[in-house]
Formats: sequence, structure tokens, C-alpha cells
Amino acid sequence: MNLYLRYFDRETLVHNVDEAIDFLRAIPEIEIDEDLEADIRDYVSSEVYFPKRYKIRPRIYFIIIKTTAETMLDFKQKKALHPVPAVNNPIDRRDLASVTMTRLTEERQGWYEGSLDFKRVVLVPSTGKHEYRDTHFTVQCKANSGQDCYNRIIEHLRERVDGRSQFPSAKGKNFHFRYLGMWK
Repeated sequence: MNLYLRYFDRETLVHNVDEAIDFLRAIPEIEIDEDLEADIRDYVSSEVYFPKRYKIRPRIYFIIIKTTAETMLDFKQKKALHPVPAVNNPIDRRDLASVTMTRLTEERQGWYEGSLDFKRVVLVPSTGKHEYRDTHFTVQCKANSGQDCYNRIIEHLRERVDGRSQFPSAKGKNFHFRYLGMWK
């Protein structure tokens, strides 16, 4: 595993953590103390592949990126990217979003079970102040579509909870529904 480091226009690609620390020590604006050195060593030895940003002073940072690139040119041309796990289904995100929207608005009268996670404003008796609490709400209702089920849930909750409560979008990950069957 190699490391790419950048501080403004100074950059390098090194092969180990000691070379990285030597590069940083050569920059007068960056003070390497024991804590910073230990944190850099921990980051390099960890399984985390996200870039790491270190603050020097307000709005001034240097970054370290783990890479398998052997040269700076390979790194710049993105030839050593970490493989992204392949999805079993070859549908891309836009297609997935359109499938979700179609399923949400598909007209199908009957019973639906809808569940919603939202931020509910509640009074804390000990302090007399209000706070947001994550709340899960599940209901079975008659509806014409998933969107109609969502609208009925929101209408019901708006009449019963504090007006400052925050509700998610029907298209988001905090609303789920399933069709239970036709009503009689």
C-alpha cells in the first residue's frame, strides 16, 4: 500500500509511513508531534481506505490517500482505484430510482402497511424544553397507492404531533410500504 500526500501545491507518493512523516517534517508550516505521528500510523495500518484530512490551523489541511498506484502518473490517471463491490443486479441508480417512483405511484387499491421513521418533537419534563426524538410509526390503512398510503400517514400524524416534527420524503429510505391485498 502506497500513500499520496498533498499540502497545497506540494505532493508526493511514498511507499511507507516513515517516508510520509519525513515528507511532512520537511514542510515548515506542519508541526509533527507524537500524537499526530501516532494518528498517521494508525490510519495507515487501518482497513479504512477513505482519504484522511489533518487540520494544521483553521481552514488549512493536508491530506493522505491510500493507493495501490506505483507511480505519481498512475495515481493521477486513476489507474489504481480500489475495486467497488459489484452489485448483483446490473440496474444503475437512475433506473433504480425510477423503479421506486413507479412502484410508489402505481395505482392499486387495497390495504397497505406503511412504516415511517421521523423526528418527533417532544417535551422533556425535567428541563421543560423540547427535543427531537427518532420515532418509528407503522400503520395498516386503506389506500390507492404507496404515495396515497404515505399521504394518509402524514395527514394523520400532523394532527397528532407537534408541528415542528420533521417527516421524511416518500421517496427516501425512511418510508417503506407493502401491499397487503384488496379490501372487501
